[in-house]
Amino acid sequence: MSNKVAVYRKEHFNAAHRLHNPSWSEEKNNAIFGKCNNPHFHGHNYELVIKLRGIPDADTGYVMDLKILSDLVKQEVIERFDHKNLNEDCIEFKSLNPTAENIAIVIYQILRKKIHMDLDLQVRLYETERNFVEYPA
Repeated sequence: MSNKVAVYRKEHFNAAHRLHNPSWSEEKNNAIFGKCNNPHFHGHNYELVIKLRGIPDADTGYVMDLKILSDLVKQEVIERFDHKNLNEDCIEFKSLNPTAENIAIVIYQILRKKIHMDLDLQVRLYETERNFVEYPA
């Protein structure tokens, strides 16, 4: 039996985006994405929950020091995306539609490089109070 424990860190950021597929007509984009295809963009107050799962360290008792995780998320994610237009300001979304699903995958990829591989990582991103995604599922 393992003594794996899950720890969580919650952060938030605000960002604008437009859901749009440039290879489709405006009519198709409007039919698929509706108001989210607004050419003047729209914004969300995103809630981000980072889950780490692992065996607590024998010396500290921590899976990961949550202050270190908080600093990492702020530096690598919040500073990158907060109060930004994801389509125009963020290289990650220059050719990737910034859906909640894709944003969660990008955040996972950014953090995975910085968090020890012994720890399971999951990203939960709330785009609204009622709509959220998790990666990996």
